[in-house]
Amino acid sequence: MVKAFIATLGRGKGTWGHVARLIQEAQWDQILLIGTEFTKQNFRPARDCAWLLINPRSGFETLKEAIKKAIPEAELYISLISGSGREHTALLSALRELGKDYKLVVLTGDGTKYY
Repeated sequence: MVKAFIATLGRGKGTWGHVARLIQEAQWDQILLIGTEFTKQNFRPARDCAWLLINPRSGFETLKEAIKKAIPEAELYISLISGSGREHTALLSALRELGKDYKLVVLTGDGTKYY
């Protein structure tokens, strides 16, 4: 099965390192980053990634529908360490409406964990 990693990226660069390490440390077949033009211009992942560029001021339904269209057909792993509650809620709502199963992925002191 194809493994896809999806992460939201917020303006706060403090959490970008976490996402960058998740991109590097696992064998993802696809990577989708959800963020603004600012994040795309300033975040430099070590691997090629697809981007869903969003306007964080857009309405919730608009954001959710854009995310739904971008979610790949794959085994999904998501990171919510970066980004805003609005983006997180839109992503989780999109996954739920599509009936997609997913695992959360985080870095811990004991390595990468999947929930």
